[in-house]
This record gives sequence, C-alpha cells and structure tokens, in this order.
Amino acid sequence: MPVLTVAIAIAIGIILLLRKARFHYERLPKIPYVVGAQLPDVSIIVPARNEEATIARLLGSFPEDMVVVVDDHSEDRTAEIARSLDVRVIEAPALADGSMGKPNACMAGAQATESDWLLFVDADTHYARVFLPSLMQYAVDQKLDMVSVFLKQETITLPEKILLPYAFALYFTGVNSARVNAHPPREWLANGQCLLVKRDAYLRIGGHAAVGGSVIEDVALAKLAAEKGLRTRVTRAEHMGSVRMYDSFGAILRGFEKNSFRFLRENPFTGVQVVLASILLTSWLPILVLLVLSGYNRQAILFALLPAVILFPWYRSASALLAPVAIYLFQFVALNSMFKTLSRRKSVWKGREV
Repeated sequence: MPVLTVAIAIAIGIILLLRKARFHYERLPKIPYVVGAQLPDVSIIVPARNEEATIARLLGSFPEDMVVVVDDHSEDRTAEIARSLDVRVIEAPALADGSMGKPNACMAGAQATESDWLLFVDADTHYARVFLPSLMQYAVDQKLDMVSVFLKQETITLPEKILLPYAFALYFTGVNSARVNAHPPREWLANGQCLLVKRDAYLRIGGHAAVGGSVIEDVALAKLAAEKGLRTRVTRAEHMGSVRMYDSFGAILRGFEKNSFRFLRENPFTGVQVVLASILLTSWLPILVLLVLSGYNRQAILFALLPAVILFPWYRSASALLAPVAIYLFQFVALNSMFKTLSRRKSVWKGREV
C-alpha cells in the first residue's frame, strides 16, 4: 500500500477520534452562573493528604463553617494550615486491609456531618465563590442525586503544559456524552475531584466504602450509582473552577502510572477507543519519516502539523507545538503502568503504595 494512502488513512483516523473527543467534552452540560441563590444544607468534604501547598487556596473558595477537612495521615502541615483558617479538621480512620486512603477519608467526612448534600472536592482544586450556589441550584433544578464536575486544567510548569492537555484529549476519545448522561447511563464517567451527591443517596449505595478497592474510585462510584438507579449528571465548569493535578514531572509520571492502565480495565469499551487513538497518534512519526523518504515533501509538512492543529483546542497555547513530545512520553508511561499492573507491582502516590 502506498505510503501516501496510509498517511491519509491515519490522518483521517486521528482527526475523527480527536474531533469526537472535543465534541463530546463540549456537549457535557456547562454549569450556569447563579448569583444570590439560597444554599440548601450542604457540607464540603475535603480528603487531604500532604496538601500544604494547596489547601489554603481551596479553603478560601467556601464559607469556613461548611467545610470538613479529613486529614488522611498527612506528613506535612496540611491539618495545621486548615485549623489556622478556622476550618473543622478530623482525622481519617486507620486504613483497612486493601482499602485506599481517599475513599476512607470521604466516608469519614460523610459520617462527620448531617447535611442533606455532600460536596467532595480535592485539595488541589479551587473555585470562584459563585461556584457553590451555581452548582447547588443546578442540582436542585435538574432534580439530580449526583453531579460530577470537570474543571479547568491549570498548568504551570513545562511538563504540565505538554502532557496534561494531551492526556485529557486522549481520555475523552473514549467518552460518549449522550451515553454518559443518559438516564440510566449506558457508560460510566465521573470526576472525583469535584463530586456533589445527596447524603441519603450516597449512604444508600454504600458511598466510597463500596468502591474502596478501586484505584479509579470515581468511575467505579458512577457505575455503582447507575446500577442503583440514582439520577446522575456529568458536567463542566471551567469558568468557575480549576485544578492543578500535578506540580512536578515526577508527580505526573506517578499519577499516570497509577491511573492509565487501571482506567482501561475499569471501562473496557472506552479503553478500546483510547488505545486506538493512542496507536494512531504513535504512528505519526514513523509515517512522517516515510513521507519524507518517499519524496512527499508538501504532504509531509501538512502531516507534521497535524498533532498541533488537531490538539490545539485542548492546549489553547503555543504548547500545542510540543504535542508530539506528549504522544511518545505518554505512550511510555502507559506501557509502564500496564507492566506494573500485570506484574502486580504497586505505584507510589503521595507517599503511599496504591
């Protein structure tokens, strides 16, 4: 088969999958601004482990009397900083065999409050003050039991700028927004970084304790909620909230190792599409070289620009020109994650094996 034909076929595949990813991301409902709404009875639960660099910024997003910080055996000043801001702090119970820290901390937070609604937020997120009333009004108006929210990815260092937009784009190649937000859902998706749920519904399904053995507890919780008949919705609110998931290259690698292959096992149909997109994108450089060697110089120029152009909506900056670096570095990390999972070796996340 001629090189040019193969290049065209791969380019079409890449374009279709990544345009599909952006289409379905943008079809997730966007939480509308609401000003002056009266808040229902809600508690903000923050599971936190070694988050002294971010905890103060998060706590400034919410009224102090609504927040419960669950300190998950931090080895830094996380709890001290939270207490200095007049926020209630409780200690997460000791880990049971085989359970993860965050699910345990979330359950402890839920049991420490009697509010009608529970908003679980990670300590590396932060929000505009209008976010909480806007989210609560949306949940009440839509008669929902559970709402998860995707936030704006905040990237500061060069590794973050290169890798995180690419990983997010690749993740959404396997998402169908209509199926995710059907009632009942026919695919499972959630973002545990920001998750609102009715207290009675949460306890009825067993809460995070029911998915404590899963590293990808948010997807497992979404699946469980669907099975139990909860009315759920996956949304986005980049205009009101941000998350900085990783603060160093090492943290990015450990986070990807922890999540990538395990995510594919948790949601196989989604995983197949992610793997296909990854294979097509990984084929970009070999095909580009073959185009040049075959004398297709004009076509090679267009093909060379393909990753940056098609991924630009995710990067929104000149960092898109470095998307090819992300393609191959992410592939290495994903394969390493697969090897660790299959060999039953554990990754280290925030000082704890997972």
